[in-house]
Amino acid sequence: MSGARHSRGSRRHAGNLTGMSGSRHQPTIVVEDVVKRYAAVTAVDRVSFAVERGEVFALLGPNGAGKSTLVRMLCGIIAPDEGRLRFDLGDGERQSADPLRTGYLPEDRGLYADAKVLPMIVYLAGLRGLERAEAERRARTWLERFDLAGREDERVDALSKGNQQKVQLIASLLHEPALAILDEPFSGFDPVNQDLVSRLIGELRDAGTTVLLSAHHMDLVEAIADRVLLMHRGREVLGGTLDAVRAASGVTRRVRVTLAEPATSEALAAARVGPTRAREGGRVHEVDLPEGRTVGSVLHALTARFEVVDVHSEAPSLRELYLRAVGVDPEAENGADGASARNGDGARPGRSTP
Repeated sequence: MSGARHSRGSRRHAGNLTGMSGSRHQPTIVVEDVVKRYAAVTAVDRVSFAVERGEVFALLGPNGAGKSTLVRMLCGIIAPDEGRLRFDLGDGERQSADPLRTGYLPEDRGLYADAKVLPMIVYLAGLRGLERAEAERRARTWLERFDLAGREDERVDALSKGNQQKVQLIASLLHEPALAILDEPFSGFDPVNQDLVSRLIGELRDAGTTVLLSAHHMDLVEAIADRVLLMHRGREVLGGTLDAVRAASGVTRRVRVTLAEPATSEALAAARVGPTRAREGGRVHEVDLPEGRTVGSVLHALTARFEVVDVHSEAPSLRELYLRAVGVDPEAENGADGASARNGDGARPGRSTP
């Protein structure tokens, strides 16, 4: 992306974000025991985490988990009732994010509906300190990247919802922020454009930008996030790298074994492979592997007693880990409302909204 390549060069010149403190592991954001209440509802309940400089950090959970409330506090739109927020973009610690060095994509898009696309983007960039000529040059580059070239003079409300979201994303990032806070960046996009946004987020990270995003599309985030924080009813559920989250859940890999003949649970128990889940009348069995247990050890135990015709091993998805962490059986969620669970809407609505 030409815009990202430009950003990469500018970042080194303007602030050397990845090297100012000699380490990428310098926190850009520190959240300490933050609480936010709305009347009798605690939307965020003593949440703590740190976002390292130059990483992609994802807040994950269904609607009502508290993600957007956290994002609004980080952007200074609302204040926490308790706890502390700290920011360091390489120029010293402060209590709020520098708006000139922060890009914010709100969940509720904030465009001027009757404005023309290019003039509006340039105007918003000017509010963040960008010269008009440079803003227009960058805007045209981004519009081309997002397949909006030739639509510069159209009104925003003449665009489709997806194209309006593209314009909002461009406006959020045009000034090449040191910190990008993206609230539900995949929402409303089709798979092609979701992939485009995923690549863009990766390019921002490669350019040295710190990215904090909130999402309920766990399958999309799984491929791009360095670390995640899984939330439920305003509280932390699991957090860390994907490997750390899997280790904390007690399941690092899953083995799916197909036998030549059906086997009973008692027969599998005698093979000492650990807890199993039978599928397809007992011919297929799934085994969750804790940290330190190998696929080879399971196969060795099974082949001593059964004829194994197929083996498949995979890491559990974030969605599965989340559902198990909040006490929901992923297999049960694959029933009538499984489609919504696959999209990351975790527990059923009655359980997920605080």
